[in-house]
Amino acid sequence: MIDPTAIIHPDAVIAPDVTIGPWTMVGANVEIGAGSWIGSHVVLKGPTRIGSNNKIFHYCSIGEDPQDKKFEPVSNSSLVIGDGNIIREYCSINRGTDHGGGVTSLGDDNWIMAYCHVAHDCHIGSHTVLANNSTLAGHVEIHDYAILGGFTGVHQFCRVGKRAFSAIAAIIVKDVPPFVMVEGNTARARAINREGLKRGGVNSDTIVTLKRAYKTLYRRGLSLQEAVAELKLQAAEVPEIRAMVEFIEQSERGIVR
Repeated sequence: MIDPTAIIHPDAVIAPDVTIGPWTMVGANVEIGAGSWIGSHVVLKGPTRIGSNNKIFHYCSIGEDPQDKKFEPVSNSSLVIGDGNIIREYCSINRGTDHGGGVTSLGDDNWIMAYCHVAHDCHIGSHTVLANNSTLAGHVEIHDYAILGGFTGVHQFCRVGKRAFSAIAAIIVKDVPPFVMVEGNTARARAINREGLKRGGVNSDTIVTLKRAYKTLYRRGLSLQEAVAELKLQAAEVPEIRAMVEFIEQSERGIVR
């Protein structure tokens, strides 16, 4: 199931049922799990570990050296991709760097659309969507079920929380709390991600509670410290608000407001 024009390094570890298209190059220290499909003209460079049932479309560059002037060729640097991901045409995903922990990672069941870039030391959770031309600078975290609209740009070291949503062409330079929608350059919070919550099976009472939490954080003119103090009172029996509070308190860049 490997096209005869593909170039496969003898040290690559490829499951027997993997499909690899024409003119694709698989380098040393690359592992590809069962059921995966690799299109044509793809470059896979190691150390990279790709799980099972992934689809990587044509002209992608996966596991290439980081775009970091401090990067040393002989270093702790790898890329780890989980299971069931779809990575569309012309995407680039770089390995990690020593000073950033050494690993770039993607979880499971992500949908990475065409022309997206994931830089060194980024960590993407599971069930996320990166729409066309989304770009992540180094050390970015994208948490589970987050959705980035097309042409979204995320500044280095930023985090995007669980089930957050960015509108088209948003430029994110601070952390986006869980469940929050942002838009604009630079991105500002606009609403709770109600539709995403509904699609995720969150019940209507919880959504109403999260809308109240959003107003506390963004609409009442409170300082961040005052808003977090009130959110802690609201969070007693609502795990989603507890998650929001924990995210805010762990923020190093500050949150969009």
